[in-house]
This record gives sequence, structure tokens and C-alpha cells, in this order.
Amino acid sequence: MTAPQSAFDPRWLAGLDTLAEQATGLSEPNPRVACRIIAPDGRAFEGHTQRAGGPHAEIVALRAAAAAGADLRGGSAVVTLEPCSHHGRTPPCCDALIEVGLARVLVALRDPNPLVSGRGIERLRAAGITVELLPPEHPLAAATRALNVGFLSRMEHGRPWVRLKIAASLDGITALANGASQWITGTAARRDGHLWRKRAGAVLSGSGTVLADDPRLDVRLVPTEVQPVRVLLDSQLRVPAAARVLQPPGQVWVYHTPAQPADAAALRARRAALEATGARVQEIAATPDRPPSAHPRIDLAALLRDLAAREINELHVEAGQRLNGAWLQAGLADELLLYLAPTLLGQGGAGLAQIGPLSALTQGVALAYTEVSPLGPDLRIRAQVLAPQAPAPQPPPPTA
Repeated sequence: MTAPQSAFDPRWLAGLDTLAEQATGLSEPNPRVACRIIAPDGRAFEGHTQRAGGPHAEIVALRAAAAAGADLRGGSAVVTLEPCSHHGRTPPCCDALIEVGLARVLVALRDPNPLVSGRGIERLRAAGITVELLPPEHPLAAATRALNVGFLSRMEHGRPWVRLKIAASLDGITALANGASQWITGTAARRDGHLWRKRAGAVLSGSGTVLADDPRLDVRLVPTEVQPVRVLLDSQLRVPAAARVLQPPGQVWVYHTPAQPADAAALRARRAALEATGARVQEIAATPDRPPSAHPRIDLAALLRDLAAREINELHVEAGQRLNGAWLQAGLADELLLYLAPTLLGQGGAGLAQIGPLSALTQGVALAYTEVSPLGPDLRIRAQVLAPQAPAPQPPPPTA
């Protein structure tokens, strides 16, 4: 089936998805947007979203046109996301497009932000501008959704998009029995993993992984303008202040569960030591399904609500099999980013995710493959998590 056609010249749409990608690692928590403005004389001016508080894509393109002395009256614009209509960190982009006298605007995707959500289109039309909205199956609309999957999730569902990144052998082993795991995959896969860290608002791990591997969890192998927040789940604040994850660059947020009365004084001391590194340490609810003698575990749903309130769009999880299993069994993981190395590591090591035990095949976590790509000697597999067919019989294991 042929792709739906827009009344706009297809050349005006070409490359806008690639231009919008340039806002990755820069515009958080704002969406990644591109704009191209075409003057009546045929000259085109474009831009993408800058840092939060800086100009949006439309303003960058308008400034480029103004610098060139272009008269935009009667011109056209293509914007990958509906222009904003409210005063946020910056004034409404709608007003700026109206003021220069554009005649037509093409919008690839409606903005789900309740502060916009159609109001931008309405304001443009009320000013006499012809507005076209691409059908959802159009390639540019689909690319815009994929690029902004975290922003859409936060606006539509009130939580970040959760992506579990896992590196494993072909038989699904992520670490040997002695804990050795660096490096199962090759340099191309590791660099690609940093590209996915770059596009996340936050990179999360648990205390078990940090204590075992002492990772940094920052973006180093690819350039980035903004470091993602590093989020550490540490129910009892076991991670020492000297851990590399607590060192610059970027922010670190540490979450722990309420202290048991006997441990309150020790927890306060450990919290003070972590805060002295510059980390923001916060207590968050524990799940109520643990027996009194067991260590509490963090309520992952409550965590996602808090991260959404702090404007995290994409949450990139790099953790061990227990925490991966907790996300999956709680029904809170959206996607798997799996790197498979062409090696077999046999029995006794850690697996991809600790779930179950299950008594029926229908209780497994169902996935849909969205991409399989070679990366050097390794494979990158992306798979979205489907709605469960039946609830898992066991609560998830401790997360930290």
C-alpha cells in the first residue's frame, strides 16, 4: 500500500525526522521537534528544539529567516509536532508563526500535552492560516511518534517510557556465576548502548548492580550536550559514597524505602554521606506485599509517578536479572533493548530477567519484535512488551 500523500510538496517534508533527531540529548524534557519554513520565493529555513528554556524549532527557523531578510508573508511551514499555544518556559510558537503572516502550516503529529492538544492548530486556523494534519500512518508522523515515545507516554499515561537494556550471550547469560560480565558484547554494541543512554531523560540501576560492577552510567562513548539523570534504587542505602555512579558529571537521584525503627539512625547517617556527594536522596513508598522479616522493595509504580512529575520522558534501565524481572512482572516495562553476543556461556550464570516460577506458558511475558540489527559481531534486538495474557503467580523479587 502506498504511503498517504500530503497536499504539501513532499520535498518540504524530506529529512525533517533526521533534523528532529538532532534534539536528542539536548531538548529534555521538551519533545524533539523540527520545523522547516518556506518563503514564497522558495527559500527554506529550518531548525530543531534547543535546550529547555531555549528556542523551540519554530523560533530557530524563524530567526534564520529573519537573519536572511526573508519575507515570509504567504509562506508555509512544516512542523513535526503541533506548535505550542501556551506560555511555558518560552512564549507560544503559534503566535510567532501568525505574526510573520504564514498562509499554510503542516503538522505531522498533534501534541498530547493537555496544555496544547489541538489548541495550537485551532489558534492558527482562527488566524486564517490553513492547517493540515498528517494522518497517523504517514511516515513522518510515525517517525515523530517513535522519536518522542517517552514524551507521549508521560503526557498520555502519566509515566515515562521504560526501556530495559540487557547485554547477554546467545544463551541468555548476562554474568557468570562469579559475577564477571565485562564485556560480553563488543565495542560497537557498547557504543550503541551509550546512544540509547543519550536519548533517555534518566538512566536507572539498582544497588545490587552498582555494588557488583561499580558502573558510571553516564554517556561517554558518544558526544552529548546534556547528561541524563542517573537514578539509583537503593532501598537501604547500601551503596558507598565513593561509588562511581555518584561522581560527576550530571545529577544523581537516589531512592530508598522508609527505615525500619531499628535502622533509622544508621539510615540517616548513610543518607547524609550520599547527600554530601551532591546526590538528591529521597524516600519513596515500599510495596506492601513483603513479609515483615524481608527487606522492603521500592514501589516501582510510585517511582514512575515521581519521575514523571520530574519531567522524565524515557527511563533507560541497566540492571540485573532481579530488577529486570521486577519491572516485567509489575507490567511496567515497555521495551527491551537486547544485545546478544555470539557466544555460549552455559549454566550457572545470571539470566536476562528473573520471573516466575511459572506454571503455564501463557504466564510468560509476551513480546513483539520491532527490530533486529547486526552491530559488529553482535545482534541488537528491540522488542516491545505486550499486554500480559495471564498474571504471573509470584510477586516480583526485591529490586534493591
